[in-house]
This record gives sequence, structure tokens and C-alpha cells, in this order.
Amino acid sequence: MKIWKSIIFTALFSLGVNAAPVELDKVAVIVNDGVILQSDINTAMKTLQANARQSGKNLPSASVLKDQVVEKLIIDTLQGQEAERIGVRIDDNRLNQAIAEIARNNNQSVEQLAASVQAEGLSYPEFREQIRKEIAASEARNALVRRRINILPAEVDSLAEQLATETNATVQYKIGHIQLRFSDDKDKSEVEAEANALVKKLKDGADFSQMAYTYSKGPKALQGGDWGWMRKEEMPTIFADQIKMQNKGSIIGPFRSGIGFHILKVEDVKGLETVAVTEVNARHILIKPTVILSDDGAKKQLNEFIRRIKAGEATFAQLATQYSQDPGSAAQDGELGYQTPDLYVPEFKHQVETLPVGSISEPFKTVHGWHIVEVLDRRQVDRTDSAMKNKAYRILFNRKFNEEAGAWMQELRASAFVEIVDNNDGN
Repeated sequence: MKIWKSIIFTALFSLGVNAAPVELDKVAVIVNDGVILQSDINTAMKTLQANARQSGKNLPSASVLKDQVVEKLIIDTLQGQEAERIGVRIDDNRLNQAIAEIARNNNQSVEQLAASVQAEGLSYPEFREQIRKEIAASEARNALVRRRINILPAEVDSLAEQLATETNATVQYKIGHIQLRFSDDKDKSEVEAEANALVKKLKDGADFSQMAYTYSKGPKALQGGDWGWMRKEEMPTIFADQIKMQNKGSIIGPFRSGIGFHILKVEDVKGLETVAVTEVNARHILIKPTVILSDDGAKKQLNEFIRRIKAGEATFAQLATQYSQDPGSAAQDGELGYQTPDLYVPEFKHQVETLPVGSISEPFKTVHGWHIVEVLDRRQVDRTDSAMKNKAYRILFNRKFNEEAGAWMQELRASAFVEIVDNNDGN
């Protein structure tokens, strides 16, 4: 452990040049191999008192407030030490962004924020370093607490269903239904196999109403299986039990009842806030610069590919298979499949979002190398189900994070060496 001594500063009183040295700062608390200075405590106390005056709040006595402040500074110091231990570093660029965000939140420019800080008696460099420490401590806490959190898929599904129930009070569904009945001349397993075969056809694009006219023995068979618009409370219980968070177009089943197997289709939904995303199917060719191949060389090679494609000398697929240095997509003629653009790095995302379908981009560079990309198709996809599950996951994560963060800080405090050096200051 480092040996810490009181830090002595000298000052000349305005009333005489021969004034004796005055002790202005000293170590108040030792925390592992770090310290909290008396000035840290005094500054925190003054800040709290100033904020309380501005907001009209009453504070406890100075001694009680000081105990609270000291404990908070101990926890902050421990978190800072953890940040240092795991190598968290906040560079000036990141710090400048954070300070700019603080200024925006206060409807100030950075210069105005600096002036406000100085008006409160803090130097701007001290303020910057305090913000740097707080960001580092926050990142360390997030990284270490995340490791303690385990969220099971069943927890997400359960909460998502609960959220859906709460938001579905006025939701109406347009339901299609096919019923295959048990009969004396057919084994039940045969009926089940027939139902599974129908579901496969429907998922492959078969027309639901036509399948209902042809195969259904249900009460709406002659209406193409159409039950019309219903709230869940108005549906047969066997339907309502199956409909949870399915999106428009979902095929549900087959599921069994006492009289046979059933297949449902959610033809449409209204009254539910839906989430639709755009998926893009694109293909690309990647060329990576090397010691031998410069950026200009890679760009020239891709321009030659564009020329050959437009001249009909080769297809994009052929060139991607032969030359692309992205092995996964090269094996698929360069195709990346339907993806949301947010999955890509910014430069690639910009291209797939802005290129017209069927167009090939100019060569462009990302962290992976040089690319050309062609957008093959775009489609709108209903992601209401996924959005509800994401919302449920975020709620569960926040709940558990707050619980685990509290436990982590208690464990950190309990295992730390803390010595109060001077607890009798008059401030």
C-alpha cells in the first residue's frame, strides 16, 4: 500500500507577507491504495448545499450530511479503482462528447457550461477530470454487473405475453380457421399428418381460404374459414388460448382439441401498435488491401468488375464467387440475405439504404476493406412480436441490473480496506 501523507499548501494572507503556512488539504479517508482528500469532501458538501438552496430543499445537519457524502465518495473511489483494474480508459474525444451532451441537456454551449462551473467555484479542468472519472466508473460498473445477469428465454416470453395482454384490451384480430375432424375411418395420426401437410403448404404460400374451402370441416368452411374481426374475449376459448403476440400473416398450429386438429391464420390486426422494419437483400464483393495491393489498386480492381458486369462479360455472382474475400457471402454468389441495414457498418449501411434496387454502387471503403454492393430487393417485415420481446428483455435487464448493481457495490464496499483518517473536521 502506498504511504500517503497530508498535502500541505502554503498561502500568504492579504494582511501580511509573513503569515504562517496554513494546511489547506489533507487525506481524510484511505480507500485501498487510494485516498479521499478533505477538499473532495468539502467540495461535495458545498455542491449539495448550493443545489439544495436552489431547489428549496432542506438538508440534514452538517455531520449527518458529511457521513453520507463520505460514504458516497468511498463507493465512487472503489468504482474508479475497478475501472483502472479492468483497463477502462476515457480518451479526450469521448470526454468532449460527454461534456457537449451535458451542455445540450442544460441548454448551454460548452463555453457557457465552463463559465457556470467556474461560477460554482470549480476549475474547468477539475470538472473535466471529474466527468472522466464518472464515465470510467460507470463503464466499469456496467461491464462487471452485466456478467452477473442471467435472463432466461422463458422469463422474456412470460413478460412479453403479459405486456401484450395489457396492450391488447382493444385489439381486434381477423381470423381464418381450418378444422380437420377425427373420424371412424381415419386414424388420429393420419389426421395430424394431414394437418401438418396443410400447414407446410400454407407457409409455402398456399391460399388459406382455398385450403379452408377444400379441407375444413369447421363452422366457417363455406366462408373460406373467415371468422371476421373479433377481440380475444369474443373468440372461442381454443382460439384465444393460441393467439398471443403473433404478427399479421402468422400461421398457428396445428393444435389439437377433442374433435380434431385446428389451423389458424391471423389475417389482419387492428388496434395494436405494430412495428415494421425494412429488410434489404444485397450482395457484395469485398477486396482487402494488402502490403502488395494498395487502396488504389483495390478500387481499380472493383471498377474493372463494374465495367465487366455492365458490358455483359461476367455476372456479379460469378465475380463475387471468384474474387470476393468475404468467404461466407462468396459461397452464396455474394448474397448477404435479407437483413436490417442497422446490422452493417455505417458506410455499408448507407449504401444499402440509399441505392435503388438493381443498382451497383461505386467502390467504397469500410473497416473490412473495399466493396461494391448491389441491392437486390427490399421488403417490409412485421416485427411487432420481436419488438414486444425486446421491450420485455429491456425491462427484465433493467430490473436485474439495478438489483445486481446494488449487491455488487455492497460486496465491493465490504471487501475494501477503508480507514477514516480524520473524521473531526468542522465543515
